Amino acid sequence: MLRIGLLSTLFLLLMLVVNAASAQQGTPTPEPTEPGPSIISPVSGQAVQGTVPIDGSTSALGFVSSELAFAYAGDTTDTWFLIDEADEPEQDGVLAQWDTGAITDGDYDVRLRVFREDGSHLDAIVRGLRVRNYSPIETDTPTPVTPTLTQIPGETPVPTVTLTQVLPSPTPLPPNPAEVAGPDILQSLGKGALVILGVFALLGLYKLVRDLADRV
Repeated sequence: MLRIGLLSTLFLLLMLVVNAASAQQGTPTPEPTEPGPSIISPVSGQAVQGTVPIDGSTSALGFVSSELAFAYAGDTTDTWFLIDEADEPEQDGVLAQWDTGAITDGDYDVRLRVFREDGSHLDAIVRGLRVRNYSPIETDTPTPVTPTLTQIPGETPVPTVTLTQVLPSPTPLPPNPAEVAGPDILQSLGKGALVILGVFALLGLYKLVRDLADRV
């Protein structure tokens, strides 16, 4: 009996040790996330005009200074143009006012860079901002959907009849018989002149005959 009681005591002690070890391990405590720079507004791909407020945060461990700059989208020369810079960190506030009216319309990237005490820096970049001060803002044009006719089983499709209006061809009018052409007028005038000359010739001959008869 003494041996059984001793074994039971040892077993209980072993269980207590295991439970204590498990309790000490528990759930690991998550490490705090280091704050970093962020741009809340504007967002990538947004169309902007005029003076644009840039909202965000520059909080970071070992903060020294921060700067905002812009570059042409897709530029491979890593050329950035300064918008503003600050010596104090900002948390969820307005970082700068970007005057887009001073640049040409196009697509740009905006970068927030925070410099730290150890000489390193942290970046937050918003890409593809569309500056549209002097050109229209693009809108998505939906693709027109062509309606299709679905035949229901058991039904005979009704053919579509297209009516085409055929206009009659104009019939040319017959020539006007009373119409007088230019050559006909000239011919008539010539005939009239010959008739008049013939009349005068007959009158002259008649007078000549009378004069001869009077003399006889």
